[in-house]
Amino acid sequence: MDKKLLDILACPLCKSSLIYRAEQQELICKADGLAFPIRDEIPVMLEEEARTLSQDEMDALHK
Repeated sequence: MDKKLLDILACPLCKSSLIYRAEQQELICKADGLAFPIRDEIPVMLEEEARTLSQDEMDALHK
């Protein structure tokens, strides 16, 4: 994932910054509890394509 692209991307819903999870190929929005997929090195920033984070995942992010 290109560092420059990561610096300018924001959550399409709340505009907060995102966390890149390379192993899962996802961009995480802590505020909304969503994980946006990255497919073929392209972030898919659509709400309907995002998955909701589990409570365990949310708890781990807030530690």
